[in-house]
Amino acid sequence: MFYRIGRLFTIKSKFEAFLVIYGLACGATERGVHYLGKFPGLGGWMLFALCPIAVFMAGAKILDSFDVPD
Repeated sequence: MFYRIGRLFTIKSKFEAFLVIYGLACGATERGVHYLGKFPGLGGWMLFALCPIAVFMAGAKILDSFDVPD
């Protein structure tokens, strides 16, 4: 039973990986907008810029986990 539930949270294809990365990116930009509202000025913009960078690193790690057929 736990195996069947665990399969729901497993990324099986690159398409699913891109959907997860898209969701992460949407959340990161939303968080960045909140940072801009809370910290106006350079500090807010720096925090805003760091949010998508974290998504780029996580997305690269997710995509690297798939084997590329030769």
